[in-house]
Amino acid sequence: ENFPQKTPVPFSSNSHDAFFSPNTLNLSSFTKVMKKLQEIHPEASRDKIMDALLEVRKNNKGILSGLAISSIVERTSVIL
Repeated sequence: ENFPQKTPVPFSSNSHDAFFSPNTLNLSSFTKVMKKLQEIHPEASRDKIMDALLEVRKNNKGILSGLAISSIVERTSVIL
């Protein structure tokens, strides 16, 4: 398979733009955020959570760095 040259770590295998660059949200933080959101929203699929996280990032000038994990979880929960 051919992958794009610019390939930040993908956290989803589907085709939508579910990528976080390494300096946007590190893997440890990403894992914490996903775990917390899955606990709070057990009905939400991983893809739905990813879509909500991407919307939070878009609404925050395209970045998540600088936001506390609790803030990311809170903003994502509002969307979910």
